[in-house]
Amino acid sequence: MPVNLTKGQKVSLTKNNPGLKNIIVGLGWDINVYDTGGAFDLDTAAFMLDSTGKCPSEKEFIFYGNLEHSSGSVKHLGDNLTGEGDGDDEQIHIDLSIVPQDIEKVAFTVTIYDSDNRHQNFGQVNNAYIRIADESTGEELIRYDLCEDFSIETAVVVGELYKSNGEWKFNAIGSGFQGGLAALCSNYGISAG
Repeated sequence: MPVNLTKGQKVSLTKNNPGLKNIIVGLGWDINVYDTGGAFDLDTAAFMLDSTGKCPSEKEFIFYGNLEHSSGSVKHLGDNLTGEGDGDDEQIHIDLSIVPQDIEKVAFTVTIYDSDNRHQNFGQVNNAYIRIADESTGEELIRYDLCEDFSIETAVVVGELYKSNGEWKFNAIGSGFQGGLAALCSNYGISAG
């Protein structure tokens, strides 16, 4: 039975799951069919952050254009262009045992591709969630359903894994940004140019 989180709630991932090594971070959403009528392309990303809360380099920004970190610890499993169907729309694999020592957090985000030109925002997205599952058993460990009403935001920091006293924990964030991917990149110290 997964732990269902609310915004701002933190929970240990490895304390109750000793030996947990490989996890799948699944993100999903539905599109409100009554809005623009245009196709939505939501994109997930992982920002691997050091003690300053920034990415040490662009290599620690894992997304559809850079699917895997050089350490092999974080792998984006591919871009879903429509979000149709049930279950996870995009997934990111994490091998907790080989995350580089200088990485203290991995932030998971969702942005709307080309949101300005398509006049789209997260107010038109429903049932968004993030879940973490043990890859070896398929068991869902943590789930966070975003219940916020984002009316103008085009990017959301959904949650983050972080190291604390030798354990991996998860923080349900649910924080919206205006400015899409460029705003997130700037926030995490990456040049979006």
